[in-house]
Formats: sequence, structure tokens, C-alpha cells
Amino acid sequence: MRSVPAWMLYVVTQTTEPAGVETAPESGRSPRTRIHRAWFVAAVTFVTIIGAAAFRSLPGLLIDPLNQEFGWSRGTIGAAVSVNLALYGLTAPFAAALMDRFGIRKVVAVALTVIAIGSGLTRWMTEAWQLMLGWGLLVGLGSGSMALAFAATVTNRWFTERRGLVTGILTAASASGQLIFLPLLSWIVANYNWRPAVVTVALAALAVVPFVWLLLRDHPADVGLKPYGAKEFVPKPEPAAGAARRAVNVLFSASRTGTFWLLAGTFAICGASTNGLIQTHFVPAAHDHGMPVTAAASLLAVIGVFDVVGTIASGWFTDRFEPRRLLAVYYALRGISLLFLPMLLAPSVHPPMLFFIVFYGLDWVATVPPTVALCREQYGDDSAIVFGWVLASHQVGAALVAFLGGVARDVFGSYDMVWYASGALCAVAALMALVIRRRQAVPVLAVG
Repeated sequence: MRSVPAWMLYVVTQTTEPAGVETAPESGRSPRTRIHRAWFVAAVTFVTIIGAAAFRSLPGLLIDPLNQEFGWSRGTIGAAVSVNLALYGLTAPFAAALMDRFGIRKVVAVALTVIAIGSGLTRWMTEAWQLMLGWGLLVGLGSGSMALAFAATVTNRWFTERRGLVTGILTAASASGQLIFLPLLSWIVANYNWRPAVVTVALAALAVVPFVWLLLRDHPADVGLKPYGAKEFVPKPEPAAGAARRAVNVLFSASRTGTFWLLAGTFAICGASTNGLIQTHFVPAAHDHGMPVTAAASLLAVIGVFDVVGTIASGWFTDRFEPRRLLAVYYALRGISLLFLPMLLAPSVHPPMLFFIVFYGLDWVATVPPTVALCREQYGDDSAIVFGWVLASHQVGAALVAFLGGVARDVFGSYDMVWYASGALCAVAALMALVIRRRQAVPVLAVG
């Protein structure tokens, strides 16, 4: 598959044994290097996240077909999508706790099965509450268990070197999955209706389960290895029964600081202007202007391509420039681009629209590296958990706009008001980013 990066086959060529590299000496020969097991675990994680992208690609393709077949309003359909997005974010802070308690492999395998059941059940739905239950509740809970916490947990356990590289690639895997599935699912919806598309998503989830169960391991100690890059063997920790309580305690501690609310507010606007707005409503909005669904879905896939480039570049910028200023620039440029979008929508794809798509792709999750850097700067050892809650605000913002965008389309007959309002929100986020203080005197510590 072309989208699989070369890092999956990474081999260190030194003849001595550096940290994190396995060697197999043979009689009368120089030591032979082998690929560390951590890279195979990362590869399985990469494929799993790609498969998870199928669940996130479908909602925008279902709005028009469900509206036409059942007569459900776009607000009703958007409400189910908003439940999905909200649970995706709110489950994330607890996903790491579940993995610490029961193991990565069990949690991910169960999550994929829940997603398959939720998506498969919608094949036979006839009432709106069934969409809310299947796609909103079940798929939301399942996909939330495989959010960024999954990638972060795998990276933290299996790697002590190259964590930034692995984290960036696993984060970008979602965009690669969007690239793979969006054109396929849009073609299925256009030619065979929406039901085969939801069945395809369910089968994709089930197809990944055997790979997770057979190849994924919870910890390097399970197979007698050191983490990649570690100089000493790291024993597997005991199941952490209090991890969920710590996540809640960190939330209460961080919420007493103004910086947390500024970070959560800017990231909520980020989610509102990406997952909630473009990912959910771009395809039906383009279709309102006469653009074929397959063409609009292909444009979203192009966003996925440039999303990868933008994420890596933003990480490079974050190492060299002030994160607050980067966030302000990202949000300001995103807001300006949204103000021009109503003038760019047309029955066919033209160069200005392609420019918008490329730009929006570069900016899509460019906000993640500077937001993570600010969490690390402000909250120290608790930064990962704080970022989990900030990510939850991202998905809550996405959920609100997924719902309100559909309501606005029902009320006003177009999405123009939605684009303008979102552009104004991005301007607010740019100002909020600049207000964040440079350093907090005392880092927030978990209680209990």
C-alpha cells in the first residue's frame, strides 16, 4: 500500500549493539541487526488508526442520502454526528486509564468490535433514534477508545528514542486513512446507496481485529525486550486501578488556571472549524452548489494528504518559534480562508477552490504541536492528561458545530452563515492564543 511509510522497515546498520536494536550473533560472523519489535507494534498501530479513519470519513457522506430517504432534517442527522464527536473526545482522557488497567490489545480489540456493531446496526435502521444509538453512541465510544491516547500509550511504552517521529506519524495516520476511504466510500454511496458503505466500515473494523490480537503487545516486557532506545530493561508496571481518578483530579486542578480555559477554548474552536464544520458539512454544502458527491469527497481526501505535510511542518516550526504566535497565525489564516469559501463553492472544481483545499489541509491539525508544547510548558508531568482534556474540548466544539451547522442549513437554506460565523470564531481563537501567559510559576499537580 503506497501510503505505508518507509519507517515501518527501519533497520539500524551499526555492527555494535546500540540501545534499542536487537542483534543476533552467528558463529564466525559479525553480529546481525534485526528490526526491533517496537516498529512492528507501531506498524500495527498505524494500520489500526488508518482503519479507524473510515469511521470518521462517513458522516459527511450520509447527510444527503438519509435526508432524502427518511426525511430527517440535517439538524437531526447532525445531532447524531455531534454525539459521535463528543464521545470521541470525552472518552479519550479515560482511554489511557482503560489501557493501563486492562491492556492495549484488549481495549482496542473491544473498541473495534463495538464500532463494527454500531456501524453494522445502522444498515437496518428506520428511526432517527437508531442512528443516534448506533452511529452516535456505539461508534462514538469505540472510536474514542482509539483516539490520540492509543498512539500516545503505544509510543510511551515501546519507544524512548524517536518518540516525536513516531507520534507525528501515528497522528498523521488518520489523514492517510481519510485519503484511502473517502473516495471509496463516496463512490459506494453514489453508485450503491449508503447501506453498503456502512457495511464496508463495519467490515473494515472487524478486519483489523485479528491483526491487533495477534501482533499487538501491551508492553516490551511481555516479549522480553527493552523499549526501543532504552539502555535498561523496563519491567511491566502493575495495572493502574486509580488512573481514571487521577485523570479527573488533574482536570479539577488544571481547571483552576486561566491558561487551561484558553487552551481548551482555542482547541474547541479548532474542532469546530475542522471536524465539526468541514469534515461534516463540506460535502453536502458543495453538493448544494451542484458539485458531485464524489468530487467533493475527493477534495476532502486532498485535505488529508496536505494534513500530513502540515502536521510535520508545524512540529518543526514549534521547535523553533513561539507556540502562542504560531497558534495565532494558524487560527487567523484559517478564519480568513473560511470567509472566502462561500464564493468558491461551484458545480465544478476550479483553481481557487484547489488553493483553499491545499491551504486548509496544511492548517488542519497544524494547531496540535504548539498546543501540546504549551500544555507541556504549563503543566509539566500532568501535561499529557491535560492535553487529553483539551482534546475533549476540541471534540465538544466539533460536536456543537456538527449539530448547529445542520440546523443553520435547515433554517437559512444554505451554509453561508455557518462559514462566516466559523471565520469569526477563528479570529477569536487567534486573540485567545496571544493572551496565554508565557509561563506558569507553579505547575499543576494531581491531587490524591
